[in-house]
Amino acid sequence: MKKMSSNTELTSEQTAELLSILKNRFDKNMHFHPEIEWTEVQIKLEANPDKLRILNEMENTGGEPDVVEYDRQTDKYIFYDCSAETPKGRRSVCFDHEALESRKKNKPENSAANMAAEMGIELLTEEQYRKLQKLDSFDLKTSSWVQTPSDIREQGGALFCDRRFGHVFLYHNGAESYYAARGFRGLLKV
Repeated sequence: MKKMSSNTELTSEQTAELLSILKNRFDKNMHFHPEIEWTEVQIKLEANPDKLRILNEMENTGGEPDVVEYDRQTDKYIFYDCSAETPKGRRSVCFDHEALESRKKNKPENSAANMAAEMGIELLTEEQYRKLQKLDSFDLKTSSWVQTPSDIREQGGALFCDRRFGHVFLYHNGAESYYAARGFRGLLKV
């Protein structure tokens, strides 16, 4: 599992490389954001080096972040992990820190909630996950933890989603469980 990198800013070379990757992905997936202009997104990104660092971490862990919407009320672009399968560098994790601590044997290296917090991103909600799935078909072989209501979590459960048989499914599992094919997708507002 990839270790989260430090909170240092990107060099100018790293910034240029990341912006190039993001622009190419943006151009390739215009159906994700038909009414959004890349120049406006780039202006926001260049003004927020801390967000660029987070996007770089999303990229380094296999998330392939891309813009999926613009929130006019907050004047923020919203990036989701858009990799075909749940990001490779964020798999084999249980749901949260409490679940991680509850395991006596065979603990995973980390939890989805811990990794998301370390990276500075939010786990997708079920609604956001379903919105992503309307853009394309994701998680055909993997699954992704999603935010879980507190009443479910208090009873030891957690929720995850995937796409099978042409449909998006919401499931439950013990929060302490982890599988090689389950990770998490996140979002970042810039």
